[in-house]
Amino acid sequence: MKNNKPEKVTIFDVAREAQVSKSTVSLVLTQSDKVSDKSKEKVLKAIDQLGYVYNRDAAALRSKRSNLIAVVINDLTNPYSAQLAVGLEKHIYALGMVPMLVNTGESYERQKQVVNTLKEYNVAAFIMCPAPGTEQTWTDNLVSSGFPVINIMREVPYSSAPTILPDNQKGTHLATSHILEQGITHIAFLGGIADISDFHERIAGFNSALQLKGIHDQKRIIQAPTNRQGGREAFNKLIEESPNIQAIICFSDVIAYGAIEAMRQHGLVPGKDIKVVGFDDLADSCLMQPALSSVRIDANDIGKRACQTLGEILNKAQPAVRTLVDVSVQIRESSL
Repeated sequence: MKNNKPEKVTIFDVAREAQVSKSTVSLVLTQSDKVSDKSKEKVLKAIDQLGYVYNRDAAALRSKRSNLIAVVINDLTNPYSAQLAVGLEKHIYALGMVPMLVNTGESYERQKQVVNTLKEYNVAAFIMCPAPGTEQTWTDNLVSSGFPVINIMREVPYSSAPTILPDNQKGTHLATSHILEQGITHIAFLGGIADISDFHERIAGFNSALQLKGIHDQKRIIQAPTNRQGGREAFNKLIEESPNIQAIICFSDVIAYGAIEAMRQHGLVPGKDIKVVGFDDLADSCLMQPALSSVRIDANDIGKRACQTLGEILNKAQPAVRTLVDVSVQIRESSL
């Protein structure tokens, strides 16, 4: 027997009748001021004609935040990112929340895609290491749509999202000063790209140490992707252009690993022919031959500070806009 029960009118029917988007209908239903009077009139007329009934209880249920925290990491192939994820996970669980880890592979487009998907899960907040090129307007729009955002390790300049950062400038300043104290003047900075904030901060620390020693024309800065191959390519370019180089300060330990491999291919002995300092102090760095000097960032402390900030936001408190986590230089054989 045919069921003559009329089909329920949906928000899609209203949008079709009013010739507007579904999101415009939603804005009218939630009494948003972000819709024009003309569109509002069209939507209300369609609702009246179709007899659409807005279920506010269901809408409230849909809008309720889950206990999931989206942890959006820029590059999980980087060992430090794994340390960071572990540090975050522990502190997120301590808040009674559950982390949901995703990788963007250093792609801003991929980052936008995964964030849009995670929004559908009504995550309680986003903790992100922003991909290169992340725009202030995109970050601010995410915040204004009701999702707390905390950036870690990298800053999106002038955005409204609070940021937890290692003291990058101090780290490279200390590392460079350690090399200069040995009387070395032919020094280079390898790795990182201009699209990420920590590159500029680490270069600033490198430059400030050189300026204190009055060194202006015996330095080299070579940009490269933040992976091992980037370190190899940067060193090969450096040694071709500056064969008398005495020391390198690397954007990261991973860059240093690649540079050391390339150094050996040129018949050079790391730590003896050329001093090397990394950044991150990965667990493997002290096990290398020679053991790698590195700027240490406490991943657990980054996670702790990020979750303290998250707790403040969830409790309607105003967190610090920018939090710096202290760093230290671990001196080992590669730079003695």
